[in-house]
Amino acid sequence: MMASELRWRCRRGMRELDILLEDYLNQHYECASVEEQRAFKKLLALTDPQLYGYLLGKQVPAEKPLQRVVNRIIKAEKTLQ
Repeated sequence: MMASELRWRCRRGMRELDILLEDYLNQHYECASVEEQRAFKKLLALTDPQLYGYLLGKQVPAEKPLQRVVNRIIKAEKTLQ
């Protein structure tokens, strides 16, 4: 998947999600492991309500790779505050 397509998929229409996903893409995606990159792409395929629940810590993904990428996104967001 090309970077431009990933960037487009990070745009969700919910400002909070857009910021979190684009920050991860810009800051961490390139140096992430192949497994984490795969999990991020899978995360982008989820619905906005699912993503919102995961990224705000209200829900936890069942799959470990998704949990790791969600935790990285949440942790990165907290360091920016």
